[in-house]
Amino acid sequence: MNNFFKKIKGEKTNNKKKIENLVSLIIILIITVIIMNRIWNGDTQKKQENKTEENTSVLATEEETTKEELEKKLENILSTVKGVGEVKVFINYSESSSVEPLYDETTTTSTTEEGDSSGGTRNVTETETQKDVVFSEKSGNKEPVTQKTTMPVIQGAIVTAEGAEDVTVKTNIISAIGAVTGLSIDKVQVFEMQK
Repeated sequence: MNNFFKKIKGEKTNNKKKIENLVSLIIILIITVIIMNRIWNGDTQKKQENKTEENTSVLATEEETTKEELEKKLENILSTVKGVGEVKVFINYSESSSVEPLYDETTTTSTTEEGDSSGGTRNVTETETQKDVVFSEKSGNKEPVTQKTTMPVIQGAIVTAEGAEDVTVKTNIISAIGAVTGLSIDKVQVFEMQK
């Protein structure tokens, strides 16, 4: 009889160890799945951040190129004006350009009529709007479709020119810069270039 109780007690201990081992295995599996999920999501998030940084850097490069192109065009045109000679132009911008993406907007409206205990009714209207950015796919990369690009605002200009000591030449330079940029006379400064 004593052996019988020892045998039952041994089986209970053995079953208890099996359950503990099974629970430990399940906990380890759950932790492994969580860690793998975080690693995978982290890689995806890093790729998205890298694409965003690349797009931002491309936009910044394009903006700088546009600014430099305007300065170069002004320098080329002004250098052909009689009496101006060599010219350098610097244009100051108050802000950077901004890009407004195109949105796919869906609006859902639902009207519900509710009655209360005193016999009155009321209409409840719910409107739900969902905006999603529209993307186009080029060479396997998704890029947002732009609705509008706002160019930076020109705040002022500085020009140095060889012939700037002549008042007529200086006036012609100020007029030309004002015509191209829309700046008023007080926002364009012209100086004689050092020889």
